[in-house]
Amino acid sequence: MRTEYVEAVLELVALIPAGTAVAYGDVAELLGSGGPRQIGSVMSHYGSAVPWWRVLKSNGEAPPGHEREALALYLNEGTPLRGSYLDCLRTGEGRWRVDLAAARWAPADADFDRIDAIAGRLERELHKLSAPDDEMTV
Repeated sequence: MRTEYVEAVLELVALIPAGTAVAYGDVAELLGSGGPRQIGSVMSHYGSAVPWWRVLKSNGEAPPGHEREALALYLNEGTPLRGSYLDCLRTGEGRWRVDLAAARWAPADADFDRIDAIAGRLERELHKLSAPDDEMTV
């Protein structure tokens, strides 16, 4: 996976505020590049330095293998949840998920300015990498 793409995904994820969340596909749409699987791959390999728990499956499930840690972070941030998350805290049992309809991040105009800058930089970098040598010197 291209370094430029990884950096753009991580930079965008770092913008997601506490108490909100997005689906993998939302990140791809905001970037205008890739899809949910590519975003998931970036997050699973490189996402530990950004708020990874704020990017999840479109059904609101936490990243696989990180459910308990993510639950504690969601509760700390006040992220809207659905299901028996209290049972999960007490007994380790219970099914829950982020209420993505209520928690989905709605970027403000200033956020869109930053997102557009990230997406534009990514597009330029990817175009530069795919351009023939003679086009790069123009």
